[in-house]
Amino acid sequence: MRARVDEFYKSLSFRRTVRQFSDKAVPQDIIEQCIRTAGTAPSGAHQQPWHFVAISDPTIKRQIRLGAEAEEREFYGHRAPQEWLDALRPLGTDAEKPFLETAPWLICVFLQRFRYLADGRKVKHYYTDESVGIATGLLIAAVHAAGLVSLTHTPSPMGFLNEILGRPKGTERPFMILVVGYPASDAVVPDLTRKPLNELASFLAAK
Repeated sequence: MRARVDEFYKSLSFRRTVRQFSDKAVPQDIIEQCIRTAGTAPSGAHQQPWHFVAISDPTIKRQIRLGAEAEEREFYGHRAPQEWLDALRPLGTDAEKPFLETAPWLICVFLQRFRYLADGRKVKHYYTDESVGIATGLLIAAVHAAGLVSLTHTPSPMGFLNEILGRPKGTERPFMILVVGYPASDAVVPDLTRKPLNELASFLAAK
């Protein structure tokens, strides 16, 4: 048990978010298996309120980039308070998102607020943000386990994804774009530190 959990921790401790991607192809069956892993996540009332759209088509990736950059220009130019921009500055982010075209795969995660049964009845989903967040975390871990890198991208608002990908606006809300592939040969990542265990958690053990 200790060996397995230690190995898992060591593997994930090397995971880093990457913003420079190679255009090297990734087989679709690898992405399929990562999404299957995400689908094992627990969810409120086991309603599984998620849908994943994986895109490798260059034309569609181009459309997504244009939609995302339009929202990002508004964010950086008008919407974001200075405090937020100051927090982002060390990461070197801006409105330009070339990785949305360069990376071989984009996985768009949708949150399903409710669904319709075969008889037309509307069924509300519960704990949707929590459920889809857990599934997305498992997806990121699976991508890392496959030897790939990822980037979580959340332009706001993301309604353009429903239009481009043909997803229903009434029942589904875009949750995240996960950019997936290999790192570029010259990729760099921030030199980040993570909270030590004594700051990360408290243990109230029986005496």
